[in-house]
Amino acid sequence: MITIEKVLEKINNGEFDEAYRHIHTIQNSGLEEDIYVLAEKLAELGFVEKAFGLYEQLLATHPEEGELLLALAEICIELDKEDEALEFVKQVKHDDPVYPSALLLEADLYALNGLDEVAYEKLLDAKKILPDEVLIDFALGEQCFAQGRFQEAIQYYQEVVKENEELAGISLYQRIAESYSSSGQFEEALPYYEKSLQKKTELHALFQYGLTAFQAGHYKTAVQKLEQLKEMDHEFNSLYYYLASSYEQLSDYEMAYKTVKEGIKQDEFNKELYFKAAKMSLKLNKQEDAVTYFRESIAIDPGYLEAGITLAKYFISVESYEECVETLESMKEYGENDPQFDWLLAVSFDKLEEFKKARQYYEDAYEVYQHNEEFLRDYGYFLIEEGDIMVSEEIFNKLLTISPWNEEYLSVMENLKNK
Repeated sequence: MITIEKVLEKINNGEFDEAYRHIHTIQNSGLEEDIYVLAEKLAELGFVEKAFGLYEQLLATHPEEGELLLALAEICIELDKEDEALEFVKQVKHDDPVYPSALLLEADLYALNGLDEVAYEKLLDAKKILPDEVLIDFALGEQCFAQGRFQEAIQYYQEVVKENEELAGISLYQRIAESYSSSGQFEEALPYYEKSLQKKTELHALFQYGLTAFQAGHYKTAVQKLEQLKEMDHEFNSLYYYLASSYEQLSDYEMAYKTVKEGIKQDEFNKELYFKAAKMSLKLNKQEDAVTYFRESIAIDPGYLEAGITLAKYFISVESYEECVETLESMKEYGENDPQFDWLLAVSFDKLEEFKKARQYYEDAYEVYQHNEEFLRDYGYFLIEEGDIMVSEEIFNKLLTISPWNEEYLSVMENLKNK
């Protein structure tokens, strides 16, 4: 007599022709229990098409059997036949014991097709039937988490974690932590990251813990966790920027500089690391290094506005006006522009005694910065140097509306009236 064990033995030995012959024998035996068990075993071993045929044979005799419908639906999902899977699931009757499982599977299928709200409604239907089933709460939590509905996700995860700290290979503490962090509740997230890592040290969770600690302003904790991560995996490139930033917040510029240089070795095309290295170089009075790092960041991304503007301001601060102009005009050639460009170019061309260009840039920048005190001050003094008394009076009148009792502005206005 051919047995299921004999089929499995032939499969394990790689004797597939013999195995298929034995499967055919059992299939024709009419012994439904054997056929069902064999279908389960074959599905577990990955012979899903053979299993499908067996389940389909049983369904012909028991067309309303929910377990068979779900088994066929699950095989269809493995075969990327979601539409057929959904048809099987929909045939499960409401009074069938597996109906809640059918709703969970149906929710998964709708979610796969981007119908998140429909999926959520199916899960709520399942919860009405089994209100205390943690698998349903977990599924609801996962659905809300995927949709960015983090507060609702937390509520469902909190129910699950009462009974299970981990489900489907997922740490509930980590999920709660990520939900709090994603909704900007950084302080609330930290103890859950701690609980998650006490159970299992997982690199992504450790990084998220460090990042969340940084976002919460707990810079020493961020340093501790990110240094631990670096020791475990120095190729975890994302850690370096936040570790350097944490050292920066602690005013440990040497360690910030050292860290960001380590990061550049790991990720040599990361413009933000070069930009951070440039800023730390300035903190440590390494001006040449700073310029090099600024230029590296812009070379990686010629449209990196923050780096370009910061470099331009640095050049103005050290009176390197030609280099400021060169930097900004180079970025403009790549199609980048920003109102600050006009202001910085106006200042630079003024210092380079190209007054016509300076005036044009000041006039362009005025549209954006007409209520900015620092800009108006620069523009006002430029106009005085140009001998434009009438317009300079207008500018200093604006300055006095911003700072009515400023002695400097009052003195300038008095002098302008006497001219």
